[in-house]
Amino acid sequence: MAKNLFDVADTLASMCDRDGCTKFLSFPAAIMATGTRGVIIDMVRAGMADVIVTTCGTLDHDISRTLANYYEGSFEMDDAKLRRAGYHRLGNVLVPLDNYGPLIEKRMQALLTRVYNNGARSITTEELSAEIGKDLGSSKSLLYWAQKKRVPVFVPGITDGAVGSQIWLFAESHRDFRIDLIGDERRLSDITSEAKETGALVLGGGISKHHTIWWNLFRGGLDWACYITTASEFDGSLSGAQVREAISWGKVKEKARQASLYAEVTTVLPFIVSYVITKLNLHSD
Repeated sequence: MAKNLFDVADTLASMCDRDGCTKFLSFPAAIMATGTRGVIIDMVRAGMADVIVTTCGTLDHDISRTLANYYEGSFEMDDAKLRRAGYHRLGNVLVPLDNYGPLIEKRMQALLTRVYNNGARSITTEELSAEIGKDLGSSKSLLYWAQKKRVPVFVPGITDGAVGSQIWLFAESHRDFRIDLIGDERRLSDITSEAKETGALVLGGGISKHHTIWWNLFRGGLDWACYITTASEFDGSLSGAQVREAISWGKVKEKARQASLYAEVTTVLPFIVSYVITKLNLHSD
């Protein structure tokens, strides 16, 4: 995979150096619970992403890790004991119970109340992500930097997480409040249709990956595509599907520059981003 590692890094560098290329960054939430979330923040600060498509857990962990702490654990720990001690386990990351659900509930209920009292009865996930970033107001927050750099963050599966549960809870007592998913889709339609070229760095798979390549289908496909995954294509999952399969759907152009890497993202992403920032002499601000 060493050559594939270079191919992804060099393809990403070429994509980031291309004038008029709208750069999509797609990833699931787990990476945000790790130290590698700082690399994602560095990408946004350095202008390596123009659009983010992710899952609800990204909002959850951005809030929690900005305001509180997670701890190092291991995959082999006794989960029943952890539960009794007040910890959730996310792989080898330990999440104190009070630093997750209760913290997110307090923060989100205050934020949603403020948004509602300011007259909003409908909000897109793009707008919600920006509101959370403004509310956190911290350089440790991905959502803070995204709204500061005007990088829209879309969460097509917004109800699948703690933030989504708080939206539901708020809507139970405010029955005229809605999440405007169609508004998000209109924005994605405008972004892809108006783009001169599009490229994507797809980390992992799931709904984030599919929503990214799906919307690029309507413009004839991505011009650049980099996949990093540990999933096998032979299990029939989208997460394991290679770039060539997306070509058959028109989600990636036949002549697109492409690269795929079978690797665990938190291991390889720091090397890839460091390569691109160094090669292109990018600066964070």
